[in-house]
Amino acid sequence: MSQEILNIKDLCVRIEEKEILKGLNLSIGEGETHVIMGPNGAGKSTLGNTIMGKEEYEVTSGEITFAGENLLEMATDERAKKGLFMTFQNPIEVPGVRLSEFTRSACEAVGNRMSLWNFKKAAQEQMKVLNMDPSYLDRELNLGFSGGEKKKAEIFQLLMLKPKLAILDETDSGLDVDAVRIVSEGVRAYQEQVGGSLLIITHSTRILESLKVDKVHVLVDGKVVAEGDDKLVGEINDNGFEKYMKA
Repeated sequence: MSQEILNIKDLCVRIEEKEILKGLNLSIGEGETHVIMGPNGAGKSTLGNTIMGKEEYEVTSGEITFAGENLLEMATDERAKKGLFMTFQNPIEVPGVRLSEFTRSACEAVGNRMSLWNFKKAAQEQMKVLNMDPSYLDRELNLGFSGGEKKKAEIFQLLMLKPKLAILDETDSGLDVDAVRIVSEGVRAYQEQVGGSLLIITHSTRILESLKVDKVHVLVDGKVVAEGDDKLVGEINDNGFEKYMKA
C-alpha cells in the first residue's frame, strides 16, 4: 500500500452563504490516480479550488493534510511550492508574458533551477510528447491559443514542474477527439516520468480511456456517495449518475 499524500476529512466548504461541500472525505496515496465524477453542480471544481486555496472558497470545518502537513494553514503559493498543481477548465490569457518565461519562473519557484539552454532542451522534449511546435515557447501565454492549445500548454507545464500531486479540472472539456488523445498522452507521460499522484475531476470518460486509474469517487451534492475501481467509470458511462442522485 502506498504512503498517503493527501487526506481530506469531514470537509465542509461554502461560497458566500451557500454550502457546497458537506462533509467530504478523501484519501490519495503517493503515485495513485483518483477520479472524481459527478453531475454538474456536485462540488467537483469546488474541491479542486479548495485544495489549492482559492480565497472565495471558505472552509467552515474539516481538515486537509498534504504530505503530513496542514494544508489549510498555507497560502496558495506555499501549496504550489510544496508540490501541488492544478489545471483549469478555462485557462486565462497572460498578455506580455511568454510561455517560456512563465514556465521557467514557475520551475525556479518550486526549486527546479535550470540554465536557459537546459530549460529549452527539456521543454522541447516535453513538447514532442504533446505534439507542440517549439515556437509556442516564444508566444504570450494562451494569447490567441485555441482551446486545445491552452490545455496542451497546461499539460506541458505539468510535465516541466513535476508536482507531487496534480489536480486536473475537466481538462478534456470542450476538446475534440484528437486533442483529448494528445492531452491524455501527456497525462500518461506524467504518470510514467514523474510517478506523482493525480486527482482527475471530470464528468466525461474520454480522458480516462488510456490512463491507469486506481480509484473512482462519485460526488453528489457535496459528498462522496460511491467509490470503486475503474469499472465504475464504465458503469457511469453506460448509466449516468441517476441512481446516485436518487440515493
